[in-house]
Amino acid sequence: MEFLNLVRSQWDRTIAIACALAGAVALLIGWIGTSGTEHVAEQLPYIVSAGLTGVFLLGVAAVLWITADLRDEWRELRRVGNLLERELGARELDARGAGAHVRS
Repeated sequence: MEFLNLVRSQWDRTIAIACALAGAVALLIGWIGTSGTEHVAEQLPYIVSAGLTGVFLLGVAAVLWITADLRDEWRELRRVGNLLERELGARELDARGAGAHVRS
């Protein structure tokens, strides 16, 4: 159950890992296909289908991983901002209370 919660909360990283693995497999299949043929005309279908698919999937994986990292950074910045707002708000209340107390 813990694993499913991790997958749900980190869905973009999970898809990124799956795309990276699929891209690596596609590139491997393309390499195996091209290495088994002598003529360039027989290699082109492997390069076009498996090679481009593999590169595309690796690109999708990279973009998903970067967006996940950026989302984490924004979440952390939002948390720090909320802490600063609370701290500054508490100091303003203390300053107002101290100023009112001195004036009385």
